[in-house]
Amino acid sequence: MPPFGLSIARAMGAAALGLALALPGVAQAQQAPAANANTFDAVRARGQLVCGVNTGLAGFAQPDSQGVWRGFDAEYCRAITAAIFGDPSKVRFVPTTAQVRFTALQSGEVDVLSRNTTWTLSRDTALGLDFAATNFFDGQGFMVKTALGVKSAKELEGATICVQPGTTTEQNLSDWARANRIRFTPVVIERLEEIVGAFVAGRCDAYTTDVSGLAATRSAQPKPDDYVILPEVISKEPLALGVRQGDARFADVVRWTHFLLLSAEEFGITQGNVDQMANDPRPEVQRMLGRNGELGKMLGLDNLWAVNVIKAVGNYAELFDRTLKPIGIQRGPNALWTTQGGLQYSPPFR
Repeated sequence: MPPFGLSIARAMGAAALGLALALPGVAQAQQAPAANANTFDAVRARGQLVCGVNTGLAGFAQPDSQGVWRGFDAEYCRAITAAIFGDPSKVRFVPTTAQVRFTALQSGEVDVLSRNTTWTLSRDTALGLDFAATNFFDGQGFMVKTALGVKSAKELEGATICVQPGTTTEQNLSDWARANRIRFTPVVIERLEEIVGAFVAGRCDAYTTDVSGLAATRSAQPKPDDYVILPEVISKEPLALGVRQGDARFADVVRWTHFLLLSAEEFGITQGNVDQMANDPRPEVQRMLGRNGELGKMLGLDNLWAVNVIKAVGNYAELFDRTLKPIGIQRGPNALWTTQGGLQYSPPFR
């Protein structure tokens, strides 16, 4: 066990503090007033979707050198926009921290959250929001500097651990440490760039968040090999698209946009061949692409909404490979149900 140089008394006191701070985001969001749930009509009237994203996480949502938002979550914003308007550019990105994201959605500051947000019972019931679909299955892990020589999270006895407040990560850390009788000192920092800076600077021995977030952070470092993600995954983190409660029509659009991306991959429909696939004889493909039936109109959209979405961002595999594969994230549980036991699964388009 590596010597972390912390007194047991200090570690125990700080761990207790971590438990007390486990759900500040829930407490704050419960106090925020809910906006009137008529988002679909409001977005159409405004002529623009307002999408809540991360403040900057490589692979998920981050502005490039030209100020253009890139990443998995940002592409979902564009996909929803393309479904509604036929034009993926009619979107405004609003960066939100972990602590303010729910209030931003409840108050109407944003229309939808596409922002590394875990679907939990308390959030689904107490925060005035609903989760339309899980677009990324994840789990919480730990990252340390390679030089520390740690091979397992269970070697973190007495360590300082960086964690963001207002997240499931904070509560999971306390639950896991208590279950495994591991004492630690939490270093609680809200802003992503600040907590990463603290970890890199050595203010904490380990950094814990979703494994995808750890991979994104590691990939962004000048020497990624100086950091190692430990093998333990201590939680289930279904990252989902969030909308306001009672907003069924808009939730349907968000939900079926995600299912469209999955079905397009399953049927081999890509950004490059979507026009040709309109002649595919399979009935579900015909319905999906608006050649038969009125599925688009049932959603309040143009009957060619699916074609517009796929032309804008491609299918789920194309979107994933373009944004997450370059930073070392593999499909894993986010593979389709038809391949290698993945969890991603779409209801039928009929």
